[in-house]
Amino acid sequence: MGRYLNMGNAGFAAMTRGTYIDKTGLIAFVNSILGTTDKLICVSRPRRFGKSYSAKMLCAYYDRSCDSAALFADYQIARDRSFKTYLNQYHVIYLDITLFISKTSNIKNVVKEINDAVVEEVANTYPQVKRDAALAEMLFNVVEATGNKFIMIIDEWDALFREAKEDARLQREYIDLLRGLFKSSWTDLIFDAAYMTGILPIKKYGTQSAVSDFREYNMLDPEPLEEYVGFTEQEVRALCADSELSFEEVQKWYDGYLLGNGIHVYNPKSVMDALMRKRTGNYWTRTETYESLKIYIDLDEDGLKETIIQMLGGARVKIDVNMFQNDMTTIHSKDDVLTLLVHLGYLAYDIKTNTVFIPNEEVKEEFVRTVAAGKHKEVAKLIRNSDFLLQNTLNMDEEAVAAAIEAAHTAGTSPVFYNNEQALRSVIRFAYITCVDEFLRIDELPSGHGYADVVFFPKKNSAMPLILIELKWDKTEKGAIGQIKRKDYPQAVKEYGGDILLVGINYDSKSHKHTCKIEEYQK
Repeated sequence: MGRYLNMGNAGFAAMTRGTYIDKTGLIAFVNSILGTTDKLICVSRPRRFGKSYSAKMLCAYYDRSCDSAALFADYQIARDRSFKTYLNQYHVIYLDITLFISKTSNIKNVVKEINDAVVEEVANTYPQVKRDAALAEMLFNVVEATGNKFIMIIDEWDALFREAKEDARLQREYIDLLRGLFKSSWTDLIFDAAYMTGILPIKKYGTQSAVSDFREYNMLDPEPLEEYVGFTEQEVRALCADSELSFEEVQKWYDGYLLGNGIHVYNPKSVMDALMRKRTGNYWTRTETYESLKIYIDLDEDGLKETIIQMLGGARVKIDVNMFQNDMTTIHSKDDVLTLLVHLGYLAYDIKTNTVFIPNEEVKEEFVRTVAAGKHKEVAKLIRNSDFLLQNTLNMDEEAVAAAIEAAHTAGTSPVFYNNEQALRSVIRFAYITCVDEFLRIDELPSGHGYADVVFFPKKNSAMPLILIELKWDKTEKGAIGQIKRKDYPQAVKEYGGDILLVGINYDSKSHKHTCKIEEYQK
């Protein structure tokens, strides 16, 4: 077992000893492109979305130094006709770029260290083959001598561009290494496939174009690999069936990434953490992507503040993703920031409507924290005011609630968007944004006689009452309460069993005033 060459199947074996969601269908896809002009693959997705799991799985399957037949026997790939054809048939080189960066004493030397470490191991494995100082030439010599081609897997290939984003010389050196491997007349002679993972897509222009021969699958264009980006809805349902958490609760917290052909994808790490801890919550690890979120939101490009307010209220925002340069430094517009946040996992993208939105409660909490700690003092104030709004609602202080919603409406909606019923619904969602700590929000809950506009369900073991909100436009707040009772909306939540507050809110489009009526529901 080597460090970089033929690492064996221990990594994948460890994964399967726990709760493993079968993603081996990806192997069949890679098998289908072996040795073709599509054999160079770059898969980019956010942190905590299982990139390294896929890389280790591919290593275990192709590595000729081990026998992985029994390891894969119970999984999807074993039923594919290509399974036995390529099982453990290749020399596999696995490079974890973040590991090299973490081990180096000076990041300026990391490219040379990558080259020299792999050359050393390959040369020791094939002492009879002529040694060469350049990795590409060393691998060519091995193939020429043995007739056995390689598969190369590079995990977090773009880590160097993120860690040393200002060091142009080091980036050029890294690109020269990749160019020698993947953009030369030797590439087809050395490799039957290369599989790279990263967070960002390959940069469109500049030095990174040296790896432009790779076919990309990312958060904007994942087809046909959507189901391998994260957990699918079917997979999460199966996990929840064997847990104490309901699928509906997990869905509210971690669903929302809408990919390709309408496939909903969940953050794998967050789902598994929630099931292990037996409670939903924010398991979004603090990494460089969190700092990036804060930095880029603080730029406030093209009125980003107002866009964030609308998205926190549940709105979708139309963007143009085509101008983004696929890096963290070339940011020229609000659309660049929003596209970057899609790749980092903080926003979801709907390819059918070209819109972005905050996907779920976990990410929404992260936005709330980031904005509150950043430079957007007006938005931070609105978020803090949301805490007071909830307390005033619980205290049934109708005037205070109306005033708080009016303040949120004025601050969060542009004049063009102000006189619009959807704007009121959006502002209500935003005004109560900090409710995510204690409640699950459901919009337009079917009641049998209509739809309750907004319902806040207390989370399990919460002492909070259920809050049922009905909205009116140019009518009355009393009429809103009357509709709740007349159409018996509380019947839709009869299984709740706890206290229920009925909240009616009306907006007068002429006076721009909000009024509120709050009652306790009498069962």
